Amino acid sequence: MARISFKTTLVAAFSAVLIFFGSSAFAKEEGEGGHGEGAKEEFNAGEAILHHIADSHEWHFFSLGDKHISLPLPVIVYSPERGLSIFSSSHFHHGEEVYNGYKLEHDKVIGVKEDGSTDESVNVYDFSMTKNVVQMILAVITLIWVMTAIGKKYTQEGAGKAPSGFQNAIEPVITFVRDDVARPNLGHKYKKYLPYLLTVFFFILINNLFGLLPGAANVTGNIAFTALLALVSFIVIMFSTNSHFWGHIFWPPNVPLPVKIILIPVELMGVFIKPVALMIRLFANMTAGHIVILSFVSLIFIFGQMSTIAGWGFSPVSIAFSVFIYLIEILVAFIQAFIFTTLTAVFIGQAFEGEHHAEGAGHHEALSH
Repeated sequence: MARISFKTTLVAAFSAVLIFFGSSAFAKEEGEGGHGEGAKEEFNAGEAILHHIADSHEWHFFSLGDKHISLPLPVIVYSPERGLSIFSSSHFHHGEEVYNGYKLEHDKVIGVKEDGSTDESVNVYDFSMTKNVVQMILAVITLIWVMTAIGKKYTQEGAGKAPSGFQNAIEPVITFVRDDVARPNLGHKYKKYLPYLLTVFFFILINNLFGLLPGAANVTGNIAFTALLALVSFIVIMFSTNSHFWGHIFWPPNVPLPVKIILIPVELMGVFIKPVALMIRLFANMTAGHIVILSFVSLIFIFGQMSTIAGWGFSPVSIAFSVFIYLIEILVAFIQAFIFTTLTAVFIGQAFEGEHHAEGAGHHEALSH
């Protein structure tokens, strides 16, 4: 009970920090839209939420009045007309200034003329170290560090010794992926694909958990990130296919000819729909959780616009629901990593499914003799 109470208190503290720091940021966004001194713009919840879950060229932590606590990130842009440019995002001053012929508009680097207007003739290719990229690198470093430390411990102490410490927490997860994901779906070939499945599982899990920290980036809620993961899985699936798999795609057995004409395009489309489903499922689920939490926080400011008393009065309700969704998101972080890894294993197993039937037939034939 003490452990559960501690976790609940921790989540409540995170929610309070998010609301406290978010109020300054939301107030800033509200004030920036004024058209004159004393002008007041209504709080736009949708715009504020999308801004907080989107990628950025700086790592913004919080705002205190007009002071912004943020970490500027490297901007790396290439233009065929202007060449390669590398500089700090701090030169943009949160998108308010032009630097080296470029400016930041809605977190997108664009070329500008001397008068500051957009230069349509300049093509900009952005290779910057954005917030999502930096956090993804941190996740990779964390994954390598954790697995290397555990592997080194096994080397020093031997596999026969009972695990201890952090090793005791990771080993059951590895065993679970091996016994409940890889073996049932991949059969005797599970060892060949186990390193990839473990890497995908822990990489997604670490990014999911990092994304729940206040001020962190929502990497798995970025469609480009999930698309790349799905593309890698698609390549692995394609390299695992055999003649039996493609035979079922282009000439389904035991099916009348008129049905085959309809079924062949459907089966072929299914080959490409599978990785798309992986991409959208992870992206949608991780983005939805962040949006729901930020929506409950935004309700404070929406009620606050009606009445200050209503805003403060709704704060406990908003915090309570935010804590509840936050706890669910911790569970979802594990579930989505498990689902992506399991579906990848299922699709790989389907790619060489014919080999299982061939081996099974050979086995039964040997028993009959």
